[in-house]
Amino acid sequence: MEQLDILTRLGIALAIGLLVGLERGWRLRGEADGQRIAGLRTFALTGLLGGVSGALAGVGGAWVLGFAFLGYAGAFTAFHLVGATAGRSMSATATVAGLLTFLLGAYAMLGEPRVAVAGAVATTLLLALREPLHQWLTALRWEEIRAVLVLLVMTFLLLPVLPNRTLDPWQSVNPYEVWLLAILIAAISFGGYLAVRLLGDRLGILVAAAAGGLASSTATTLTLAKLGRARGDGAALLSAGILVAGAVMVLRVLLVVFVLNRALAAELAAPLGALLATMAVGIGLLLLRRQQGGCAALEISNPLELGTALKLAALIAVVLLAAGAAKELLGEGAILAVAAVSGIGDVDAVTISMARLGGASVGADTAVRAVAIAVATNTVSKAVMAASLGGPKVGAYVGGTSTAALLAALAAVIWG
Repeated sequence: MEQLDILTRLGIALAIGLLVGLERGWRLRGEADGQRIAGLRTFALTGLLGGVSGALAGVGGAWVLGFAFLGYAGAFTAFHLVGATAGRSMSATATVAGLLTFLLGAYAMLGEPRVAVAGAVATTLLLALREPLHQWLTALRWEEIRAVLVLLVMTFLLLPVLPNRTLDPWQSVNPYEVWLLAILIAAISFGGYLAVRLLGDRLGILVAAAAGGLASSTATTLTLAKLGRARGDGAALLSAGILVAGAVMVLRVLLVVFVLNRALAAELAAPLGALLATMAVGIGLLLLRRQQGGCAALEISNPLELGTALKLAALIAVVLLAAGAAKELLGEGAILAVAAVSGIGDVDAVTISMARLGGASVGADTAVRAVAIAVATNTVSKAVMAASLGGPKVGAYVGGTSTAALLAALAAVIWG
C-alpha cells in the first residue's frame, strides 16, 4: 500500500471517529470536564486507533488487529462499567458505538473506505435519532410489530420453496413473483398506514388524507365522506382530503409501474399526469375557500396483517389468471373488462398484473388501457361513494373535480 494511500485511509478513520464523537460529545455536553466517559476526543481517537491497528495488521498479520480490538474492548467496557456503577449511565449504546467505531476505522484501512464511511453515517444517524425512535416504538402496537415479524418470517421461509415458474396453462401465474409483488404493494401501503398511526390528525386532515391514500384511498374516502355529511361547514376541506387520497393513489400506481415496467410507465405518464394536474387544481381551489372542518380519525386496517397480504396475493393471482385466460379465450379486449370490474374496489392487482404482463404476453397498448381503465373506474367509484355518503356538497366537489380530471386524462390520450 502506498504511503499516500495509508495517510488517506488513516484520515478517513479519524473522520469516522470524529463523526460519531460529534454526536456523542453533543449529547454529553452538559457533563462537567472529567465526567464524560467517552466524548468527541475519545471517539476520534478510537477511529484512529482502529485505522492504525488495521495498518499494523497489514504488516504483522491479522492477529495484531484481533489483540488490539480485544484490548480496546476490555478497557472501553471497563470504563463504562465504572460509570454505570457510579449511577451515571445504564446504557450499553456508548460501548457498542465505541466498538463499532474501532471496527469501522479498521475497515477504512483494510477494506473499502466508502463502505466504512457509510457505516459511520448510519451509526451516527441511529445515535442521533434516539428520542424519535423511542417515541415511534412507543406509538406502535404489538399487533403491528407482530404482523411485520410474521410476514418477514413467512416471506423468507416461503420464497425458497415457492416454484419460480408459471403453473397455469396460459403462462400467467408465477407463485414466486406473485408473493414478491404482494410484499411490494403491502410495504408501500404500510408506509402510509404508519404515517396515519404515528402522525394522524395531529398534522391536519390533508396530511392524514395523503397518508391514507398510500394505505387505502377507499377507506380514506369512506371516513372523510361520512365526516362531510356530519359537518357541512367543512365540506370543501374534507372534499379536498378525498381528492388528495385519490391523487396519492394515482402516484402510487405510477410508482409501482415505474418499478416493474418503465416502458409502460412512460406510456401512462401523459394521461395519469393530466389526471393528477387537474386534481391538484381542484384541490387548490377547494383549499382557497378556507373553510374549517373537523379532522377525521382514519380507521385503516393494518395492510401488513398476514391475512391481508395473503388476500392481496390471491387477488393478484386471480387477476393474472383472468387476464391470461381472457386473452387466450376471448382476445385481448376481454382484459379491459377484467380491469374495469377489478378497478371498482382495487387498482393494485390490475396495476401489478399489467406491469408484469405488458409488452410480454399482453400487448403494451392493452396493458396501458387496462391500467388507465382501472384508475378511471376506481376514481368514479370513489366519487359515487363521496356523493352517496358525504351529501350534496361533498358529492358536487369530488364528483365535479373527478369528472374534469378524467376528461383531462382522456384529452391527453386523444391528443397525446
